[in-house]
Amino acid sequence: MQCPREQDALIPQPRGNLPKLCAAVPVAVTIGYMLLFSPEKLLGWIAIAVLMLTVGPLLHGLCLLAEELIYHSNTRYRGQGMLSHMLPACGLGGKTLLAAGVASLMLYLAGHHLPHKGNTWELLVLVFVLYPLLKVSGVLGPSEVEVSDICEGRKKNVAHGLAWSFYLGYLRLVLPHLEQSIAAFRATHQLNNTSWGRGSRKLLILIPLNANISHKLEDEDENIQFYDNLPNNEIDRAGVRGRVYKHSVYRIMDENRKVHECVVEYATPLLTLYNMSQESSAGFGEPERRQQVLLFFRTLQDILEHSLECRNRYKLILLNDEQDDPHFLSKAILRHLEQQEREEFCLTPNPQEERPHPFVGNADTNNADADVMSRDPTLMISLEQPQPLRGPMEDTYHVSKQR
Repeated sequence: MQCPREQDALIPQPRGNLPKLCAAVPVAVTIGYMLLFSPEKLLGWIAIAVLMLTVGPLLHGLCLLAEELIYHSNTRYRGQGMLSHMLPACGLGGKTLLAAGVASLMLYLAGHHLPHKGNTWELLVLVFVLYPLLKVSGVLGPSEVEVSDICEGRKKNVAHGLAWSFYLGYLRLVLPHLEQSIAAFRATHQLNNTSWGRGSRKLLILIPLNANISHKLEDEDENIQFYDNLPNNEIDRAGVRGRVYKHSVYRIMDENRKVHECVVEYATPLLTLYNMSQESSAGFGEPERRQQVLLFFRTLQDILEHSLECRNRYKLILLNDEQDDPHFLSKAILRHLEQQEREEFCLTPNPQEERPHPFVGNADTNNADADVMSRDPTLMISLEQPQPLRGPMEDTYHVSKQR
């Protein structure tokens, strides 16, 4: 058992303001030196140095803005004031733009008090010492787009952790046993075979974009009714003996009043995303929540596509939260069930379907050939002498060429 002091030595503390203090000291020394020897040129030098450090990031922000406008305006900024959110996200607002504007005003006020040739070393020194100060103060900090790109590239988002936790802690444990659970469930329940199709033998995972999850599907749609739970799966996990994992079976009624049974549930990590967006201390608003839901869907899809344990045992359903139809949920589920039914019906041939035999002839010959072709493969060894690869025509041509 570790004492509190040992725990404090292991747990990292939040970073402080020492970098800001270290960056301010050389700036103060440099400005004090210039005030003593060249006070009339100090304002122009500072203005030029700040412009040199801020115009470059602003131009880089324009490059980021082009990417966002062309490829991500409908997916990442949907439902918001597009430009009002996109401009600061690309670094074209806030501290950087304010610093460039103030520097331009200072340069205009400085007038003719500008550095001349031969006196540029003071300007270089000022640029060197101002860069760390602007960096630690957030003027030259990374934009939201750059931070998002880094987090997505290095898998550092909240959505990546939730997707991996959902797969490793749940899906990879229960999906390999799903077919057995469904078979045992059907053996103990009087189910209509036509209502339990091929597409119903997968776990349907619902992922709504607003991350607002109802604990009972029947509360969302009257055409959905809870039927029963599949047999429990008990797995020893993290010190818990016989931890219980279960799935629920729902009955979905279509427009023709026909009932379809399927195993369906929401992705539970979305509850975490939704609750985080409701907590002010989490710093997680509604726009960030929507982006994290989309990243969660994309990450989980990539993980499951490469998982041998979960292959052909799941179906991810992304739900658009902008639908006003009271039966939207049941229609979305039925649409995916019908799609799965059509796809698997085309890929799975009927074993009882009669196919024409490739050989043509009388019935006896066809039966004999079919009997031979249906046998297990055997190894046949010939006792004849090996023959040359060249045929007789090639040998004749070779001899006539020598003559």
